[in-house]
Amino acid sequence: MSAREKTQASAIATNRRARHEYDIEQTYEAGISLVGSEVKTLRAGKASLQDAYGVINRDELWVYGMHIPEYPQASMLNHEPARARKLLMHRKEIQKLQAKTQQEGYTLIPLKLYFKGNKVKVELALAKGRKKWDKREAIAKREATREMAKHAGAVRRGERRP
Repeated sequence: MSAREKTQASAIATNRRARHEYDIEQTYEAGISLVGSEVKTLRAGKASLQDAYGVINRDELWVYGMHIPEYPQASMLNHEPARARKLLMHRKEIQKLQAKTQQEGYTLIPLKLYFKGNKVKVELALAKGRKKWDKREAIAKREATREMAKHAGAVRRGERRP
């Protein structure tokens, strides 16, 4: 494996609903503490971040709700699929996150789980929940830009609108 391939990040799991449900303020990269059978399962590309969220307890960052299925060949040395997993960040970064998450409405959401070299990393977002009308507004805005781009392409090609 070349040096370039080692530095490229390969995504294992993404939380696609997070960008719809939350306004992303800032993203952070964190390491994650795993056991061997969890890493083997992740190498097979099996994980879910659907209901995952981050919590800070006693100056330590934890992720709850991340589901990594059991590794079939691990027998009795297997892991618990939905256990809490410790995230690894510098203490000062964790303290900054703790100050921000204590503000009303802010939460920590994992966006992506990926390999960076031979280490597993989590892209963690400081996010604020959207209200229902915010979601509708975002969808309308996205559709409007799509429609404008479609018509701009037709104009460039010299087509007429019906």
